[in-house]
Amino acid sequence: MKKAILILIGFFVFLQAAAVELLAMPAFARKYQMTCKTCHSPFPKLKAYGEEFAGNGFVIKDKDAPRYYVDTGDDFLSLLRDIPIALRLEGFITYNNAAAGQLDFTSPYVLKLLSGGEIAKNISYYFYFFFSERGEVAGIEDAFLIFNNLFRSDLDLYIGQFQVSDPLFKRELRLTFEDYQVYRATPGESGINLTYDRGVMVTYGFPTGTDVTLEVLNGSGIGEANIFRNFDNDKYKNLLFRVSQDLGGHLRLGGFGYLGKEKKEAGANSLWMAGADATVTAKPFELNLQYVERRDDNPFFAVSSLVPQERIKTRGGFAELIYLPKGDDSKWYLAGLLNFVDSDLGDLDYSSATLHCGRMLRRNIRATAELTFVFDSRYKDHARLALGLVTGF
Repeated sequence: MKKAILILIGFFVFLQAAAVELLAMPAFARKYQMTCKTCHSPFPKLKAYGEEFAGNGFVIKDKDAPRYYVDTGDDFLSLLRDIPIALRLEGFITYNNAAAGQLDFTSPYVLKLLSGGEIAKNISYYFYFFFSERGEVAGIEDAFLIFNNLFRSDLDLYIGQFQVSDPLFKRELRLTFEDYQVYRATPGESGINLTYDRGVMVTYGFPTGTDVTLEVLNGSGIGEANIFRNFDNDKYKNLLFRVSQDLGGHLRLGGFGYLGKEKKEAGANSLWMAGADATVTAKPFELNLQYVERRDDNPFFAVSSLVPQERIKTRGGFAELIYLPKGDDSKWYLAGLLNFVDSDLGDLDYSSATLHCGRMLRRNIRATAELTFVFDSRYKDHARLALGLVTGF
């Protein structure tokens, strides 16, 4: 650990010497000619305004982007003049990852191309393509169409593939190298968790600050189509329903329920999940809380007449605290993350404590240092150090 501490000290000396400010110009910032901090603080974490912007189909109400569409002389045609493109590149140096006891140049860790915007009034799209994710071409993850303000109301419809947990907390926009582990927990041979899936998502916002979300999902993840060109591996569809309530701008409370069923060969697994989440904002702090309870009745897909089914209980959650000393104008920030997963299946058990520090070298270039202690996992207890650069341009 002495070696890791020396690396950490040297890294922050470098940050203090190198830090200067420049406005970022990714795809949406280029379109509207505005700074990235309008929606992010620090990027890629979304502010409330950024959440509203995304929920409005990546359009700022009552503000037209100049020369956004080509004038074809056909009023029934909306043709983008330019396809909005942005890139995100992340690289890290890790020490003792997964208790390996080694220093590793984990770069590029992520390289992805992003695109999104309005293709016609109240119809938008968003996708990103992984050129590289941990050394492999991962392909498309998020990819969906948005039909905004249906029936001239706050009803929105998303069709495509997305993270099931997006209405709760967005994994792709977290600040830490350490993940939100409970969203990834998948008991036995089940293919269902709270990460990526294909389906439709309907959202509605009430004037009272109440938001309602309904997801109808395949429950098969985002793998390849089968030999019949079907993405869903069985006849079942899964449901997630969520309600959240904003209370005075400083507190948001939410709860969700998930019902699912999946089949593999002769066996079937029925499951449910339920959870609660909250965000407490008291500047300069933000506290995010998540709890999930899960029950699977047959996650190993045993045929009950031959092998007894094994019912599995899994629970978990996380607490994330973010400190921005000067709010949107902070050049540096701190974050802490506590993770836990507790399951009848011991190989799912996981708990960790993370301390994360970041420095903005530019509005769209973030240097990070993170120390995580991992307990009760499939690996022996260990500490992991990750130093990184996260860029968006």
